Amino acid sequence: MIASSPRVLHTLRSTFGYESFRPLQEDVVQAILDRRDAFVLMPTGGGKSLCYQLPALLMNGLTVVVSPLIALMKDQVDSLQLLGVPATFINSSLDSAEIGRRQAAVARGEVKLLYVAPERLATPGFLNLLANARVSLFAIDEAHCISEWGHDFRPEYRELRRVREQFPAVPLAAFTATATTRVHQDIVKQLGLETAASFRGSFNRANLFYEVRPKRNADQQLVEYLKARGPGSGIVYCPSRKETDDVAEMLCATGFRAVAYHAGLTPNQRRERQDAFARDEADIVVATIAFGMGIDKADVRFVVHYDLPKNLEGYYQESGRAGRDGDPSDCILFFTAGDVAKHEYFIKQKHSEQERAVAREQLRKMADWAESAQCRRRALLAYFAEILEGQPEPCCDVCRAPVSATDSTVLSLMFLSCVALTGERFGMAYVADVLRGGSDQRIKRTRHDQLATYGIGHDRSKEEWHQLARELVRAGYLRRDGEYGILKLTERGSTVLRERDAQVMLAMPERPSLQRRRSTIGSTGSPRSARSGPLGEPLAGTARGTFDLFLGGLDPLEIVEARRLALSTVEGHLAEAIDAGLLTDIDRLVATKTRRAIEAVADELGQGTLMRPIKDRLGDEVTYGEIRYTLAARHYERSSGAADRASPELFERLREVRKRVADELGVPAYMVFHDSVLRQMATELPATRSALLQIAGVGERKAEEFGSAFLQEIADYARERDNSPAVR
Repeated sequence: MIASSPRVLHTLRSTFGYESFRPLQEDVVQAILDRRDAFVLMPTGGGKSLCYQLPALLMNGLTVVVSPLIALMKDQVDSLQLLGVPATFINSSLDSAEIGRRQAAVARGEVKLLYVAPERLATPGFLNLLANARVSLFAIDEAHCISEWGHDFRPEYRELRRVREQFPAVPLAAFTATATTRVHQDIVKQLGLETAASFRGSFNRANLFYEVRPKRNADQQLVEYLKARGPGSGIVYCPSRKETDDVAEMLCATGFRAVAYHAGLTPNQRRERQDAFARDEADIVVATIAFGMGIDKADVRFVVHYDLPKNLEGYYQESGRAGRDGDPSDCILFFTAGDVAKHEYFIKQKHSEQERAVAREQLRKMADWAESAQCRRRALLAYFAEILEGQPEPCCDVCRAPVSATDSTVLSLMFLSCVALTGERFGMAYVADVLRGGSDQRIKRTRHDQLATYGIGHDRSKEEWHQLARELVRAGYLRRDGEYGILKLTERGSTVLRERDAQVMLAMPERPSLQRRRSTIGSTGSPRSARSGPLGEPLAGTARGTFDLFLGGLDPLEIVEARRLALSTVEGHLAEAIDAGLLTDIDRLVATKTRRAIEAVADELGQGTLMRPIKDRLGDEVTYGEIRYTLAARHYERSSGAADRASPELFERLREVRKRVADELGVPAYMVFHDSVLRQMATELPATRSALLQIAGVGERKAEEFGSAFLQEIADYARERDNSPAVR
């Protein structure tokens, strides 16, 4: 790392309000100041924009920023103008008269940063305008759009080669947040960056939690999630305009502040809804996946995908819009195998065989990730050729709730045995129906309702068994045969069935709910007979003998029933002993954990041994999510000292001040200050302008323009608490 000059650090501090750089930023800035070409791969939230905005202020002349998103252009220009930076944009949202005025300002040298779309930049008239201006840098944002192997290929980006030809002496820097090795190489080739300085940041977004949920009733699942997690901004991606409108309408009817956002709306409607989201007047934006939001809102707490994205690059970029301020945020995908079939239909409509091949390969990798048994963060990073180095806390649904060898082996043996006993002549749907004790006529006709495996998996849904089947195929225990996906045992699968001590470790479907578990326990607390209720009469001797032959003596039914009985007994004891001190005991259990770990512990305890008795005591009005967040709040109160803990009351009061300032300026609230800045104010209680300038993200311009309003609110709060700092 180079040591920045005092001038660089002064501009960083005075304009942007930061005392130091994030990883890689300083090196990129210096390379550009040294007039070198650069390729910069930096994940969302890593601070790419500062890498060209800061040099633009330090170099003589104009920096031209190429961006494909109109909304993002306006957003960044508004933010820069708030900092006192002479910036503007030219795109199709402006009328010809306004475009003429802005081009004249460029010609007079009054603009430091000019944002344009790639199709406009490549036109002869615009290139002539720039030829008469003093261009110091071309910054190509979203550079992956130039590669046909990228997830968002745009042919107009190919025309950027003309810029290199016409301005060979002007440095060019390409920026992207999502690029595989192949896309990286293509960007370098297309833009002539073979000798450029290359910078590659980590794709690891440590504050994001990844989760894939089997999709059943997505509307209900979304509402339950939102009610459990509490307030916060979020984005919900849907596959079509109609579904976008329907989901937004459903959320509004349920009591949430949501707006739909897609390409079918008028420009004014899109602008109004984007502004409502940016100003916290709407908490949730429901958007089509195909339409780029391009919104620079740092405090997005969750991103939900209603449908499987087409590729991992797109998913990484879309989910990466969560948690840009570094605070914990959720990335949730509702997934069913039917999503893959829908994408395959549209892939067939593509004209070029090469396009179809690329799309199929990308879709396969996306589906593999959604169904994978591996830690989702580790698998996502591996796709971008990065190895995950140490993960201190659970970071996804797979590693949050690891499955024991017994659980995984028992359920896998159930499925493999059922495949064997049904003659290896059926697909996963049929095998799952047999395990669930289905009444399909085909099952009765084949007399598979007499098998030992019939009904033993009735407490798992079809989707859960299907997920397990896919994992067994992926892990090499089963293979799919023929057009209809007939399941066949592999040698590995047959070996597991033969060997008594074999273990199968897979990522399992979510566990059955407590209510379903309790349904298998009789009123006396002992397991019901093996075939009570949906399981019918006791197992026939011949079937039991065949089952034992395949399982090597291991009886999964007895193991599962014993576990259920043990769970019921433990819960019974806790229910008898529960008192007001139980919450305190749980607090003590997670006393050294972070908020994310607290939630993980609570989820692992589940709606089971500790959480269920609490909910029984508190009643149905209280959700599991509310209990989780109560535990998290208690942890923070006890584990943080008063001197380094932000006051929730003051934080909310500062948010109100921010809203008033933003409304007066006519800009989104986050452009005034991010939540992280307000939280630092509420922690450190700055009493003077010089103290306010020590808060990262303030800067001299903002402190001068509206810092006094925040200092006054802090002083009022401190005075009310009998600790009154003087405002100077």
